[in-house]
Amino acid sequence: MNKLSTDALPDTIVAALRSCVDSGFPRTVDELKSLVAIPGIAWDAFDPAELDRSAEAVADLVRSTGIEDVRILRVENGGVQGGPAVVARRPAAAGKPTVLLYAHHDVQPPGAAELWETEPFAAQERNGRLYGRGAADDKAGVLAHVAAIRAITEVLGEDFGVGITLFIEGEEEAGSPTFRRFLEEHRELLRSDVIVVADSSNWKVGVPALTTSLRGLVDGTIEVRVLEHAVHSGMFGGPVLDAPTLLARLIATLHDDDGSVAIEGLVASDSAGVEYPEADYRADASVLEGVRLAGTGSLASRLWTKPALSIIGIDAPGVAVSSNTLLPSARAKFSLRLAPGQDPREAMAAVERHVVKHAPFGATVNFTPGESGNPFATDTNRPAAQIALWALGAAWGTDAVETGIGGSIPFIADLTEIYPEAQILVTGVEDPDSRAHSANESLHLGEFRRAVLAEALMLARLNVGAPRNV
Repeated sequence: MNKLSTDALPDTIVAALRSCVDSGFPRTVDELKSLVAIPGIAWDAFDPAELDRSAEAVADLVRSTGIEDVRILRVENGGVQGGPAVVARRPAAAGKPTVLLYAHHDVQPPGAAELWETEPFAAQERNGRLYGRGAADDKAGVLAHVAAIRAITEVLGEDFGVGITLFIEGEEEAGSPTFRRFLEEHRELLRSDVIVVADSSNWKVGVPALTTSLRGLVDGTIEVRVLEHAVHSGMFGGPVLDAPTLLARLIATLHDDDGSVAIEGLVASDSAGVEYPEADYRADASVLEGVRLAGTGSLASRLWTKPALSIIGIDAPGVAVSSNTLLPSARAKFSLRLAPGQDPREAMAAVERHVVKHAPFGATVNFTPGESGNPFATDTNRPAAQIALWALGAAWGTDAVETGIGGSIPFIADLTEIYPEAQILVTGVEDPDSRAHSANESLHLGEFRRAVLAEALMLARLNVGAPRNV
């Protein structure tokens, strides 16, 4: 059970917030449908005017909560013009904390139209779900913030003293290229005691989750060279092995016989608090029948608290254009997910040591480091996390679970570096069937309503005697 006592928040307030969220929910869904209709995509190949229109629509939604200080801001980074971010502020009363509520209004491209059962930018309700691009990721996050602020403002009025800062990013799906620069330029504008990132998923329909860990990431390229130039495979083949074969042998050393990452010096633990049933994982990941799963320990730990290494690209001639030659070089790109507690610099160095040590047949191995991002872990003993866990449990009527994400959210590392004293809480409105980034993306409307209530309850609880730097 959660450690936090709920005595400080009267049952009457909980009931009033629940009623207010319920009565306002049809409006919230209609507003979400209108926002989904705007194809705001922050990729160069798409019309930037739609992204601007999306930002303006979000700004209008935020103003409807009663917050007056609403701005649309951009920054440049290395000549790159950032997407339009909506920033709004409601100052805190004396002694009250400030909470930053993050989401993003830009969306992924829709992809192939024939894969969609409905129009991607015309949100449609079906069997309790709302279908459309961005319906879950992350326009529902935007509306969750807006609806929660409306509810708590209506219920508490002038008694609500918590400071609110809304930061609705406009380039997340494009990799947040100016995010760090944005934080640096607007450091004081965004400074807060608690940061709520509404861009994750719940455990399953009916069970809420607080995302308490994210894996970090390093990537890079590995090149194997064996010849000065290509030579005829019939005349010279045999005494020397071609570069793709040796690259394959080198790649094979990256995992042991169980499929666990075999690179020395990487952090790993088997500490995941919940189990991911194998049948569910196989279905969710579309694993073919007969394929044996890799690694050891619980599936949840293999996904969240242990490293995972993939080869995501290989440079070699295609089969259609291949010739009978011994290829002098071959190159592969790797992607290594890092467990919480891992220093990315140490991980990158460990990969380089490994590939150089295991160079097959004396081949020359060239290692080129790529991008890196820090892992993340929440201290759930701190009051803000305890409040969030309580609020999620109260909204769903069942205890929240603490989950990890196998992927990375690189901008979380930027937030922790710029605001080391703030507690970051990663919440979400998605569920395992939301299909974010895929065709037929959808939002479970019942879970969405509970997510709005949970955020309103969290803000109400923070309003009752919660100190700054919670």
